[in-house]
Amino acid sequence: MNAQIWHGHVVTKALAVAGCTALVLAATGTTAQARAHDTARETLPAGDGWASEGTGTTGGAAADAAHVYTVTDWAGFKAALAAGGTAPRIIKVKGTIDAVTEGCDSLAAPGYDFDAYLAKYSPEAWGLDTDLSAEPDDSPEGLRRASAANQDQTIKANVPANTTIIGVGRNAGFKGASLQIKAVDNVIVRNLTFESPVDCFPQWDPTDGSTGNWNSEYDTAVVYGSTHVWLDHNTFTDGSHPDSAAPTYFGMLYQQHDGELDIVRGANHVTASWNVFTEHDKTILIGNSDSESTAAGDRGKLKVTFHHNLFSNLVERAPRVRFGQVDSYNNHFVAGDDYSYSFGIGKESQLVAEHNAFTLPEGISAAKVLKRWNVSPLTATDNYVNGKRTDLIAVHNAEIPAETLESGAGWTPTLRTEVDPAKRIPGIVGRGAGAGRVC
Repeated sequence: MNAQIWHGHVVTKALAVAGCTALVLAATGTTAQARAHDTARETLPAGDGWASEGTGTTGGAAADAAHVYTVTDWAGFKAALAAGGTAPRIIKVKGTIDAVTEGCDSLAAPGYDFDAYLAKYSPEAWGLDTDLSAEPDDSPEGLRRASAANQDQTIKANVPANTTIIGVGRNAGFKGASLQIKAVDNVIVRNLTFESPVDCFPQWDPTDGSTGNWNSEYDTAVVYGSTHVWLDHNTFTDGSHPDSAAPTYFGMLYQQHDGELDIVRGANHVTASWNVFTEHDKTILIGNSDSESTAAGDRGKLKVTFHHNLFSNLVERAPRVRFGQVDSYNNHFVAGDDYSYSFGIGKESQLVAEHNAFTLPEGISAAKVLKRWNVSPLTATDNYVNGKRTDLIAVHNAEIPAETLESGAGWTPTLRTEVDPAKRIPGIVGRGAGAGRVC
C-alpha cells in the first residue's frame, strides 16, 4: 500500500484492501483494473430507480490507483475528499469515524456559557414576542452563534463529483458527521452506519409557536442541487443520543437533531435502496419550502426512488415530499408509539407508493400513514398493513375527511428492478437492508 500524510493523518492509497473480499488491482497503463470482484467499483444497475436515468450513477468506479483511499479518522476523510479535484475517487472507510472526537466543549466560543444563555432568554426574563436575531456578538446568543459556526466548520464534509464512499466490512461508519452532497453529479454512498450529528448549540426561538421552541441544525446527509446520487445499504440512526434521552428547557424538548436525509434545492435523480432509517423524528425531507422562489428551481426535479428500505421507529417524514416525482416501493415501515405519519403529501408532490408493507402497533390506524399538507394527488396501491392489503387513501379519507386526499399521481414509474410481493417485504427487507451487508 502507498500512504500520504495530511496534517499528521494517514490516508492510505489502497492497492489491496481487506473487507468482505480482498481486492487485487493490476495496473494497465495508467488505470487500475480489478482482477477480483471489488464492491467499491460497483455502479448502480441499469433501471434501478431515478438515479439510473440518463447517464446513470457510477460514482468513483473509474478511479485509478492514485485516487483510491482508505481512511480511519475525520481529518483523513476530509483530506481524501479534497484531493484530486473532480477525478473519480473511491474512499474506503474503516471503522467508526467520529467528527467531534473532543466533544461539544471543544467547539464552544470563548465565554460561551449555557447557564447564562438560559438565564437571559427564559420566557420569564425575555418573553415570547421577540426573537434573538438582533442580539449582539458578545451576548449569550452571539456567543452561541459563534460556537455554532465552529461546529458547522468542523462536522460538514463536502463530497465532490464522481465519488464513491463505501464502508469496509461490517462496522464502518460516521458519528456526528454531516455529509454535504452539494451541486455535484455522480455520487455513491454505501455500507455505512451514520449516527446523527448532535447540534451542540441549538437556538431558542421565543416566537416559534405559542410557547417558543428549540431549533437545531445539521442533517446527517444533504443532497443539495446534486444529480445522480445512489445511497445504498446504509444505516441512519440517532444511536447513543435518542430524543427520548434529551432534556427539556423552558418546557420544550431540547432538540439536538435535524433530518437524517434531505434532498432539496433542485436535486434530481436519486435512488435510496436497502437502507435502514431508524430512531429519529424528522427523517427525510424532499423539497424544503413551499415558497415560489424555491419552487422555480424544484419543479420538474426532485425525482427520487426509495426501495427495499426499512423505516423503523420514526416519528414522521418517510419522506415528506414537495414537487418531486417520488417512487416508493417495496419498503417496510415499522411504527413505534410516537408515530405521526410516514408519507407527507406536500405542495405539487407526485408520490407513487406501491407494494409496501406497514407494521403498526395496536391502537395506531392505517389512516395515519398518509398526511396531507397540501392538495396533491398520489398513487397508493397494493400496500399491506399488518399483513392485510389496505387502500391507504380510502382509509385516510374515511377517518380524516377534513384532509381528503385525491388518487392518481399522474405518472407511472418505469425505473424499477425486480418488484417483490408486498406481503414478503418484511422478511426480505429485514434480511437485506442496512449497513454491513455489502460484501
